[in-house]
Amino acid sequence: MELAYYSDYAVRLVNTEEPARNKDSLTSVEAVRELFGANGQAARRATDADVTRFRSVRARLRSVFEAADGGDETLAVDLLNSLLLEFPVSPQISGHDIRDEDGKPDWHMHLADHPSNATAGYAAIAAMGLAFHLTSYGVDRLGLCEAAPCRNAYLDTSTNRSRRYCSDRCATRANVAAYRARKRLETERAADTGRNAETAQASTPRTDR
Repeated sequence: MELAYYSDYAVRLVNTEEPARNKDSLTSVEAVRELFGANGQAARRATDADVTRFRSVRARLRSVFEAADGGDETLAVDLLNSLLLEFPVSPQISGHDIRDEDGKPDWHMHLADHPSNATAGYAAIAAMGLAFHLTSYGVDRLGLCEAAPCRNAYLDTSTNRSRRYCSDRCATRANVAAYRARKRLETERAADTGRNAETAQASTPRTDR
């Protein structure tokens, strides 16, 4: 498993909450376990106590995205470094029983599960994955959706650093809203032009012939 994969752990956790909509799906141990995806062994370690702990890590990860989205690279790095220090990773070389054409293991770097508790393991993986993405692609590749009130986190992997929305749905919604706003502005300008023309015509002195 490549380290880049782990960056999605951070995005998944941050996006369990939509503050502007007052929505929070991280309300049970089952919700915590779902965040681990296929990593069933780590998910089984989750307990009710991890709900609160996960929410705390989530707030800190969102702060990283907020700093990056606001252009404060130093703050984003400092916040992420504090997570890395608190939740250190345990790297291992793994093959996962995957073999190449010669029957040899497909060796790659893997982050081992933290044995203490589910939160520590998830936080370590999420922070390391996000750090890998940040150092490989740049702080400006961490963003928050511009389609208000969404503000979901995303990782920009576009070739021209052009991503602004967390999903195609939000991009479409924002484009439709922008189009409607332009049409309203055009209509208002046309109405103002018509009213100004009428006012000017009414104020023009009549010349008796």
